[in-house]
Amino acid sequence: MAGRGFLPVGIRETDHELVLKADVPDMKFEDFNVRIENGTLTISGERKFEEKKEEGGWHRVERSYGSFERAFALPDSVSPEGVKAEYKNGTLTVTLPKKEIAKPRQIKVQVSN
Repeated sequence: MAGRGFLPVGIRETDHELVLKADVPDMKFEDFNVRIENGTLTISGERKFEEKKEEGGWHRVERSYGSFERAFALPDSVSPEGVKAEYKNGTLTVTLPKKEIAKPRQIKVQVSN
């Protein structure tokens, strides 16, 4: 498949952050563009098809190649400060911390008789 590729993701929420994981094997961290603008997280990049000159040919190619881009509207609870992205073992992980006011708090209430 060539052209505009699809970027499969999983998004998990904890008390303190949102964690987005995208499966994109055979890329380098430099090949990604991760940005936040106007409350939208955008991930883009390009996976190039490597045609090695070897004997024989491909029987099947089901991986997508080419450029890709996905945009995600972020909830107001996410803080754009401190966003981290890392690429390891074919998975791009973007960690988006929540604002302090969005984190659960426990307040001790005095009960009187």
